[in-house]
Formats: sequence, C-alpha cells, structure tokens
Amino acid sequence: MDIGRCCLCWKWQVAFSLLLCSWGWVSGQLRYSIVEESDPGTWVGNVAQDLGIRHAEIAQRRLHLSSEKYQKYFTVNKENGGLTVNDKIDRETLCGTSVNCVLRLRVVSENPLEFYSIETEILDINDNSPTFSFNDRIIEITEYWTSPGTKFALEVAEDLDIGVNSVSQYMLNANPYFSLSVKNRIDGTLIPQLILEKVLDREEKQEHNLILTAIDGGEPARSGSCHITIKVLDINDNPPAFDQPVYKIGLKENIFLNTVILKLNATDPDERANGEIEYYFDDHTSKSARRRFALNEQNGEIYINGSVDYEERNFYELSIKAVDKGLPKLEGNCLVHIEIEDVNDNYPEIDCTSMTNEIPENIPLGTVLGIINVVDKDSGKNGEIQLHISPNIPFKIRNIKSHYSLVTDGILDREKVSYYTIEVTANDLSFPALSNKLTVILRVSDVNDNEPTFTQSTYNAFIKENSDPGTLLCTAFATDSDEGVNSDLVYSIIEIQIDGSSISSFVYINSNTGDIYAQRSFDYEHFQTLQITIKVEDSGSPKLFSTASVFIFILDTNDNFPTLLYPEHSEDLIVQERIPKSTTAGYLVTKLSAMDLDSGHNAWLAFDLIDPVSPSMFQVSKHTGEVKTVRGFHELENTEQQLIICIIDHGDPPLSTTVTVFVSIADEVVIERPKSGDFIKNSKPISDMTLYLIVSLVAISLVSLVTFIILLVKCLRKESFGYSNNCCYLSGSESKSFTDQYQPALFLNTDGTLKYMEVRMVPPGGQGQCYQTNVPPASQQRDSTFRQSLDFPKLRELVKDADVSSDAACIDDPNKVSCG
Repeated sequence: MDIGRCCLCWKWQVAFSLLLCSWGWVSGQLRYSIVEESDPGTWVGNVAQDLGIRHAEIAQRRLHLSSEKYQKYFTVNKENGGLTVNDKIDRETLCGTSVNCVLRLRVVSENPLEFYSIETEILDINDNSPTFSFNDRIIEITEYWTSPGTKFALEVAEDLDIGVNSVSQYMLNANPYFSLSVKNRIDGTLIPQLILEKVLDREEKQEHNLILTAIDGGEPARSGSCHITIKVLDINDNPPAFDQPVYKIGLKENIFLNTVILKLNATDPDERANGEIEYYFDDHTSKSARRRFALNEQNGEIYINGSVDYEERNFYELSIKAVDKGLPKLEGNCLVHIEIEDVNDNYPEIDCTSMTNEIPENIPLGTVLGIINVVDKDSGKNGEIQLHISPNIPFKIRNIKSHYSLVTDGILDREKVSYYTIEVTANDLSFPALSNKLTVILRVSDVNDNEPTFTQSTYNAFIKENSDPGTLLCTAFATDSDEGVNSDLVYSIIEIQIDGSSISSFVYINSNTGDIYAQRSFDYEHFQTLQITIKVEDSGSPKLFSTASVFIFILDTNDNFPTLLYPEHSEDLIVQERIPKSTTAGYLVTKLSAMDLDSGHNAWLAFDLIDPVSPSMFQVSKHTGEVKTVRGFHELENTEQQLIICIIDHGDPPLSTTVTVFVSIADEVVIERPKSGDFIKNSKPISDMTLYLIVSLVAISLVSLVTFIILLVKCLRKESFGYSNNCCYLSGSESKSFTDQYQPALFLNTDGTLKYMEVRMVPPGGQGQCYQTNVPPASQQRDSTFRQSLDFPKLRELVKDADVSSDAACIDDPNKVSCG
C-alpha cells in the first residue's frame, strides 16, 4: 500500500476513536481511542468538555491524571482540559497479543474533589510482519504408505499485531504434489496444514522444496515466509497413538516447580526402532505454554517449568506429538487442556488518590479527604475486600461504587489535636485472610476561631506633663491561641475625638509590639486623665478582635509661675497703695491674692518681702499675703515706700513672681465709696455661681458635721463597754477644736457676687494659715460651663476677669482694705 492509503486508514481510525468517545460518555464514563505509535502531543479528546466543565472553570478545577501505571503516556492540559499523548505507545509492549488493549486512567478534579474513569483504547497499526520460528522446516513423508489427502501440520506464523493486522492468509507455491489447507481455530488463529495430493515416489523425486508465505491484512500488507523441505522416506506403516485425544486437568496456581502434572501414554505396534516413541511439543503449542510447562521426551511426563499465575492466565493448551524412531518416522497427536485454579496468594493493594495532607479545623462533616483504591488480584472470596480504620478518630470510610473514600466524621479542633495518624487496614474474605495496611498522616490546619485576648482588661500609664513627644507610656500585650497568620496581631487605637482633635494626635500605638507612645507634650492644666480604648486584631479571615481600656494619668510639673489676682496692677506687676500717716502697728496696707495653675505642692504659694525700703516698718504674711505695718510712721521718713514682694511656689525647682508695691503715705486717706450710678454701671448680672458655691460650702460643712457626730457616738459607745480610749482619737474638746480649725469665709464683690472664698485651718495655739480659692465675678457666659469640670484653660480666663473686676472689691473696714 502507498502512503496515501495509510493516512486514509489512520483518519478512519481517528473517526472511530471519536465514535467510541461518545459511546463512553453515554455509558457513564469517558472512552477514547488512539492509534499506537502516535507522536507526543497527539490530541486524544477534550476531557473537560466531555465532563461538562465550562471553559472558565477548567483552571480552577485543577484536572490531572492519577494513574501511576500509565500516567507517563498521557497528560491533561490544565488550561483547556485536553487529553494528549505524552510518550509514544507500543501496543504490543503493553498488551502483547491481547485483542483488547484498553488503558484505564483516572482523572482527578481537586476543587471540588472528584474523580472520573477514562478508558483509552490503543488501536493497532500494522507495524509488525508475520514471522516463523524457523526459516527452514524439514518434513519426512514415507513413500506409498502416505496416501493422498494426508495432512501435515505446519508452523503457525506469529504476528505481534492483532485483528486485521494479524496473519490473515497463508500461501504455498504451486506444485503438483501438495496443497495448502488453512483451519480457523476457536480463538481465531489460522492453522496451516500441508495436504498430500498424490502418492510420493522416492525413486522419482527424493526431495520437494516448498515456500510457505504468511500474509497479514494490514494496509499495506506485510508478509513472512518459511522454507519447507519434504524428504521422501521408506515405509514405517504404524504411527504412535495416544490413549485419548484430549487430556483435561485442573491445576492450582503457584504450584511448585518440577511438579509432574500428567504422564502421557502413547503406543506403537511396530517393533524395534519403528515402535520406540519420543514425545515433543508440536508447533501449535504457544511459547507462553512452553515457558511454564516442560515435557520429558522419553516417558511423556509433563511437569512445571515456570511460575503459573491465575491472575496472569487461567487456561493453557498443549499440543503434543508422539514420534517413533522408524524410517520414515510416524507420529500421533493429542491435546492437553490445563485449567488454572485460583488460590489466595495476593495481598490487597491499597493506594490513595488525591489524598490531602492538610485539612482546616472547621472542615464540614462528611467532606471527602481522598479516594482509597483497593485491588485484590484474586477471584471469588479471595478477591473480596473489607476496609477498617483506626478507632476513636473523627474519620470514617465510605464506599462509593466499588471505591472507598475517607471522609470526616467529627468536629476537629487544632488547638486540641493538631494532626492525626490514620491507619487503614484492608483484608480479603478468604481463610486465612490476607491483609495490607496504609498509614495516612493528616495535619489539621488552623482557622481563625479564637479571638486575641489582652493580658489585662485595663492598663494604667503615667506621664509627666511637658514630656517629649515619643515617650513610651506603657505596653499592651495580647495572646492568640491560633497559629500562623491567624495569630499575627495588629494593635490599634479606637478613634475618638478629644477637644475636636483625633485621638491619634495625642497617642500612638506600635501596631506590631503594642507599645503606646505620646504623640505630643501634655499639659496637666489642660488634661489630667485621658481614657483611650485599644484594640488588638488578628490577621485571619474573618478578623477577630478584643479591646481594653488604657487610662493615661498626666502628672503635674511645676511649669506655671504664680499669678497675681489682686490688687489691681499694671502689666509690670506694679501696685499703688495709699495709707494715712496716722497708721499704727498692724495696719493692713493691702492683701496680695495670687494663684498658681499647677496643683499640689506646685501650687502652694508663699509671700516674701525681699527688698523693703524700711524693713522695720512693713511685713508680709508668708501664707496670706497680707501686707501690714509693723510700727507707726515717723515724720522724717520718706512718704514714698517701695516694697518688692516675691510670690514663690513649692515646686521643684520653685517658680516665683515678683510684685512691686508702691506705698504712698498721706495725711489723710479718703475711702471712696461707689456711687449709686457707678454701682449700677459696674454691676453685672447676678450669676448662679455664688449660689452654687454657697450650697457646696453648706453641704461640705453638713457632711463634716455628720461625720464627726458619728465618730463621736462610736467612741462613746466603746467607752461605755469598757474599751480603751485609744480607739478614739477625738474627745469632746478635741473634736470641737478640730472643727474649729476650719474657718470658711466668703468675700463678696460690691455687686453681691462672690469674689473669693477662704478656708482657713488654724493650728491649735498657733497663727492661722489660709489657702485661698479665688473665684472671679460671674458672667452670663459661664453659667453653662460651671456645671462642667473647671479645667485650667477656663481658669486662666477667670484670672483675667478677676483682674478686670478687682476695682469693685473694696471692703468698708478702713483698717482692712482687702481687695480680692
């Protein structure tokens, strides 16, 4: 045949392959066909399309082959789902002379986990020529005694191809003495036989040369030939004869080597050499049978020469001839049919397909983790399988159409068990049973099911005011029992507004370490406490979080100078006062009222006269700021006196403000009283602030009084029951003197509003000291803010108002002109 006819044949085979593919899909599985020796890259079929997978889903499904035995011959394109040839396929190497050569593949889809069976039939091409075992064959025929019509067995030609490509005919060269007969055996094998057409005459011709040609049916056809030499012999008229034409025996597989399974018996009535018999396999005995069975030529014993395996082949036919030693040699024939019986000699084979090594802890119940394939080559009960799985684990085996799958059967918790060792045992149903084991190790991966937790629900941080930005306040620490990215924690501050500014402008938290830093320098007089809420969030999906509160306490530092509130003064802190010449010792020249925006010791003020002109004439009360005369005025003394008074706090380091008081000594000092018009002019609407302070003062006094009464009653009761007086630190007189130490006093402006309030604590037997609380005149703008906390910026405004309104704070007592 020419090349064109070969290509046409291949095209018909491809069309036949596509027809088989459509048949496979209808029957529930995919079936393709491909001719052997196809080049790598040859298209077999579109697996994705035939499975109904849309083109957009092919990459996501991740199709691949899982059959290790034949995987090297094919490959699945992960982009288009096409099945193509990966390596050249030699059908004869894979399937030998078997009629059907079907390679069973398994395609696995990983997302979701599914598997599909594919049967790929390897179609034969005519790539092998018929061959004979021997190129030359000698047949001896006795003259005269061999009558016409006698048949002689010829060697069967072997062709590794099958079907139409195998041997389809035999041809014999033309001659007058012999013809060719071809018999079709049950298995389809053609058996050539040589037929004697006329009696041979050795004297006429001693030798005949024939050519036997075997031709296959391929396109183009291939052929092989054998040379046959016919030698004409003298008479040996009785051939050997077997006692039966066919012998049938049953034989268990895996029988020991050299075991005799049958002894043949053939007889020949001739005498001497013509009656001596030898046994041989004739040409119709296959090579496979010859490798497993041997024949003793002398006694006809058939014994085991190679391993016999039921799973490989369960039937053998031996064609045996008995040949005498006469001249010419005569032969008789018989057949031996051997049935191989199965024994339980194969262990179950277990393998996993697409078994995952890691599963998430929140995997749903019934999820397929992998396919377990179990194969037992034995038959009957010997090949039936039972599967068992390790006990007390959240997994089970499910049977799916002769396949097994490993599925989840319980709730998983990685924090309790992070991996499982699963032992799958397969045993057959024979006795004794054979078994095999498969160990699968599954790691449980983490999912984000645990929220991070702070080690403390509340954190306290302390920082001095005016500290540099970037100062570490405290460190928040949280833990998460998850692992990996689910335990990667990110710290943040929940956004709030403070005085119209974002909290991020006040503090900053390191998102990785939880360190909280100051973003600015704090002012204690503005803020004393900041409360923020921090959040810790993991990096899982979905993200989980928890919160904690952080209280930031600003500690006061001595950063504010004392401020003079009263008397009225210039910007250079210069005060003008006038006193009469007739003043005597103890005359109150003025009283300095001052305040410090700091707190605690930093706000405790002391007054000191540092540069008096006449140090013996004036003195300043260290605690009250009262400037009094020490003695009367002398005529020769200067009428203009300058006092330099230092107001200093108790901070570290202390801060001070210097006030210059110019005292003018006049013959007579007229105390100006406000006129009714001025009073009306300078008066301000009466604020509720005065009322609030009075109510607060009364409430504090009542609470103190009730507390002392309760303590006194308890002490008296203890004395009446004989307890020691040491348990009570107050006696009647002491309690009274203790309460007397606190002497609240209100100072009002001329318009009736509260100027300031003094709470004096008078130590027993000593000079009273005063800690001043200065309250400026009320205004309508502060009515609402007074109900709020009095923070320091607002207090600074009050100080300014106090300076403006100080001219209305004169007291009628001429000896005690105290403004403030």
